[in-house]
Amino acid sequence: MTRYGATLTARETTIPGLVVFDLPVHGDSRGWFKENWQREKMTGLGLPDFGPVQNNISFNDAVGTTRGIHAEPWDKWVSVATGRIFGAWVDLREGPSFGAVFTTELDPSKAIFVPRGVGNSYQTLAPDTAYTYLVNDHWSPDAEYSFLNLADETVAIAWPIPLDQVGISAKDLAHPALADVVPIPPKKILVLGADGQLGRALRAEYEGARHVEFATRADLDVSAPGLSGARRWRDYAAIVNAAAYTKVDLAETPEGRRDAWAANAAGVAALAGLAAAHGVTLVHVSSDYVFDGSSDAPYREDEPVAPLGVYGQTKAAGDSAAATAPRHYILRTSWVIGDGPNFVRTMASLAARGIDPNVVADQHGRLTFTSEIARGIRHLLETTPAYGVYNLTGAGDVVSWADVAALVFATTGHDAARVTPVTTEDYYASASGPIAPRPRHSALALEKIADAGFTPADWRTTLRAYLTPTDTPQS
Repeated sequence: MTRYGATLTARETTIPGLVVFDLPVHGDSRGWFKENWQREKMTGLGLPDFGPVQNNISFNDAVGTTRGIHAEPWDKWVSVATGRIFGAWVDLREGPSFGAVFTTELDPSKAIFVPRGVGNSYQTLAPDTAYTYLVNDHWSPDAEYSFLNLADETVAIAWPIPLDQVGISAKDLAHPALADVVPIPPKKILVLGADGQLGRALRAEYEGARHVEFATRADLDVSAPGLSGARRWRDYAAIVNAAAYTKVDLAETPEGRRDAWAANAAGVAALAGLAAAHGVTLVHVSSDYVFDGSSDAPYREDEPVAPLGVYGQTKAAGDSAAATAPRHYILRTSWVIGDGPNFVRTMASLAARGIDPNVVADQHGRLTFTSEIARGIRHLLETTPAYGVYNLTGAGDVVSWADVAALVFATTGHDAARVTPVTTEDYYASASGPIAPRPRHSALALEKIADAGFTPADWRTTLRAYLTPTDTPQS
């Protein structure tokens, strides 16, 4: 029987993410009224902002009509407009809760949020029952579905009306037992730029994870037509944009400028539009070059950008584009070292070959290893703190490039005094091509990422491991 005047409340169930809502129903002699779906109020109680795109109604004439158990790759908001049902939900997702069961009755004063991959079924307990549900994706023949037999002995649903006395389809009766069900896999993560330094670090971080895909530009060009149809994007939880144009000096040339804007700004805008349209989280990696380096204090996430050169300008534009995706993490980093040619390997090679380098001493920051960026990305995606911009570099003291070079020499068994500190102007005085302006101070504040539960490793510790052959290389 419908309850009138209840307070809007949310109650967790025995299945993770399956939440029952009590809905206020206002009635008098004329009938009743309820807010069946009210985004602001319901998300305020913790309901995911799941973005419904379709509303369906199933009308059932007779008592005992029984439907399910179907698990689809989308979320549902289930309620009853008229009548009453006995609902049964079975977790058919991969993971430790696979096979968990929850049952309850629904009338117009109750609704339930059914997360992706949880099997949904019901039996009508009153005639003329109108069962209604919102979903956040359209049916597709390419989607992955799972089904469970209504009479499965393992889950042992206590149907109020025996199944041999109800109206039920032959198809539902023929569904497999729990032991033969194909579990619904988690939503996928797509890593772009999979052949770059950060892409390789993400491959190592997610090694063995079946739900993570890796794509190079040859696999998926975000600037090509037809991006929206290149994947079934609702099957993805996140896109990690590890691709970028990083040739800082070449970006100052006409050709480099075009390529940098295409990759770092236009490409990111395309990804942000895709993420917004399909409810996907966009992870975008940015740079200290969005700042002019005039501050002696570490830059916070909320400070205004002021890029000096083309590369920094395109990265700042990419940040603005990425921020248009409702679910986004923008990771600003600096002085990146990974698996491939980089400053640390160059210094180690010079030390081994007996070459004494001049190294810039008036640019200051911290090294960031791609293994740390990959670890931080995984942390954000798994713990889901507030969306927005996060700085992520190595922790520790702020030093110059010359200081880093001297430490590389010393760590590899060479005399650090062989490194000669010079000014930026002196270092580039004999350069023949265009030289991009560099920020003199690149240190980024790390309090926000720490508050989100991630502790960056000290860059000196990571550098020593990176240079020690007996340790696993950091990438």
